[in-house]
Amino acid sequence: MTKTDLRAYLDNYCFFGLFQSNNNNGKNTLFLSNKKPVKELISNKDYMVFISYDYKNAIEKFHEKQNNPLKFPQQLFIEIEKKIPFNEIHLNTDGIYDASDIFIKPTVTKEKYIETVHALKHHIQKGDIYEINYCITFEAHDVTIDPLSIYQKLNHISLAPYAALVKMNDLFIISSSPELFLEKRNQMLYTKPIKGTAKRGMTHTEDQTIKNTLRNSLKEQTENVMIVDVARNDLSRIADKGTVVVNKLFNIESYQQVHQMVSTVSCVLKENTSFNSIINATFPMASMTGAPKIRAMQLIDEYEVYNRSAYSGALGYIEENGNFNLSVLIRSIFYNQEKKHLSFTVGSAITAMCNPEDEYDECLLKAKAMMQVLSGG
Repeated sequence: MTKTDLRAYLDNYCFFGLFQSNNNNGKNTLFLSNKKPVKELISNKDYMVFISYDYKNAIEKFHEKQNNPLKFPQQLFIEIEKKIPFNEIHLNTDGIYDASDIFIKPTVTKEKYIETVHALKHHIQKGDIYEINYCITFEAHDVTIDPLSIYQKLNHISLAPYAALVKMNDLFIISSSPELFLEKRNQMLYTKPIKGTAKRGMTHTEDQTIKNTLRNSLKEQTENVMIVDVARNDLSRIADKGTVVVNKLFNIESYQQVHQMVSTVSCVLKENTSFNSIINATFPMASMTGAPKIRAMQLIDEYEVYNRSAYSGALGYIEENGNFNLSVLIRSIFYNQEKKHLSFTVGSAITAMCNPEDEYDECLLKAKAMMQVLSGG
């Protein structure tokens, strides 16, 4: 069989979605379309789905936060015209790509970051919140990149369960996300919040020590269980009574760059629950907001410098049978080709127990792979 070069598809379609799942349950598929986005979903059709973090404003009636240079829309549903399995695509996987150095600057200094964390801890001490996900953005202006090469290199050095390259006209998402937002399998709905991060060790012995330390950390367990409670509450709004279950708690998953503490929560959906009802009950992802969720989102808007835009939104696809898979848009590079603007965002959980210096280091750890592929490293 003659394989078509992936770049030909990228150049000839307005909407291009390469979803390369690096786990046992996922599908490796290319979705293509030149159709205009739709506002309403029609059953028995396949769709690509993008939901910006800003969609929370429509759910909770928040005011839109300004300072959004990337100009991603709140939400897109794109009917899929063509589905192509990976075995019909020529995909370069040798992991060697040229990249020009790009000047990437943080939008928040370390000193300002630490000052903000102390302010957020004051809100925790007052009882406003118990936990909040505070994020900082790195950006580059007037840059030209090859999204396909950047994606391939990122996927090479940071293999992720929910890797994706998506083109929406002039907007690109290059994602190495490890986090599942929602997966629907018939009447079952699953979410896998991540809270708890540690670096990989240089040797097997060091790596196992770090992994065990993460697993047994009271601080990380406390952060994780708070978010699990938020996820349980979200699912309970659309679940059959008594069906919300914590399937796994404090499970450690290891990736090329980091170890993560991951929990799994599931439920049986109420009969005839629509996709929009599911999103409105659960979005944004609990791990990317805090507890209580609404107050945490208000403080995020107040203290974060940039509009998150696509970051910590959701990306994936809906199948014609109604099943769907959506990742959380973290560990992702966002690029506006027309404006030549690029950014990525990283964050961590702020709790009463956290140390601001350690949280800043965690942000840099999460940024490491993206910084590396953009600097030609």
